[in-house]
Amino acid sequence: MRTFLKYGIPVLAVYMVLLSGLFVAMLQPPAVFGRIMSKLPMVAYLLFPFEPMWLIARRGHLKVGEPAPDFALKTAGGSQVVRLSSFRGQEPMVLTLGSHT
Repeated sequence: MRTFLKYGIPVLAVYMVLLSGLFVAMLQPPAVFGRIMSKLPMVAYLLFPFEPMWLIARRGHLKVGEPAPDFALKTAGGSQVVRLSSFRGQEPMVLTLGSHT
């Protein structure tokens, strides 16, 4: 029991500090989080509960019926920039990200 207390509690404390640091990193903007993740060793994916932490960190604060925050995206051809706010008051809009193949 003393061995567990001697080694287990410090290991648990280090794990909690690393877990907290990873969660704080998940709260950062995507570019910052990406830089952090690129330096993380692969074993970390086995040690930390990434999906539940990610879902909590990125859940947002919008409520049903609130307008979405404004953003701008380039069109598929890259020739124009379209803002979400330019569609307000018109028909409902669906944003699709990813491949269409």
